[in-house]
Parts: sequence; structure tokens; C-alpha cells
Amino acid sequence: QVQLVESGGGLVQAGGSLRLSCAASGRTFSRFRMGWFRQAPGKEREFVARISRSGVTYYADSVKGRFTIARDNAKNTVYLQMNSLKFEDTAVYSCAASEVGSTTNPTAYDYWGQGTQVTVSS
Repeated sequence: QVQLVESGGGLVQAGGSLRLSCAASGRTFSRFRMGWFRQAPGKEREFVARISRSGVTYYADSVKGRFTIARDNAKNTVYLQMNSLKFEDTAVYSCAASEVGSTTNPTAYDYWGQGTQVTVSS
């Protein structure tokens, strides 16, 4: 089992920045591929970013160049730095851990955090 707890969400003006954190406990963090997903009201959950065990990253086109995912295995934490935020980035952001492989498919992730709300005012 892995427990994931997100933090860092909040209200920010368009053009601003936030950094989300996801702290993991339980099994060895370094063995998991990690991802960030988001879900806006009335919409399906969508992939945001992922990072492999070796640190290789991949982003959704909608956030590429604005968001950065990183991991610190010593701190059992994955981060999502979000810059140049837009109104359409408003959503609940959740981190997830996968034992199988790096993927954009949420069904491949085994463990999920409870989510943190990000609200961008226009």
C-alpha cells in the first residue's frame, strides 16, 4: 500500500504560479512511476504530467511549457510546478502512483491521493 497526500492548492490569479506537492508513505516511493491528473467540474479526469522512476517526464499538450513535474525520492515527494496559470487550469488535482509503467491512462495507476483544489481567477 502507498498513501498519497497532496498539498499546495489554492486560489490564484491568471498568470500566477502554484506548486503542488504529493507526499507518499508506505512502500518504497522510488519504485513507482508518478503522475498528476486533474478533473474540472462536469468533465472527465485528464492526464497532466507523469515522471518515470528514472526521472523522464511527459506532459499533456495543454500544460507543456508551463508545468513542470519533478520528484525527490529522498523526501518521498513528487511536485508539480504550475506557472502562467490560466482559468481553464481550474480543477481538482490528484497525484497517482503506478507500479506497472509510465502512462497517461488513469486506469493504470494503482494508488491515488485525495486531491487538492486549484482555482484560477480570470
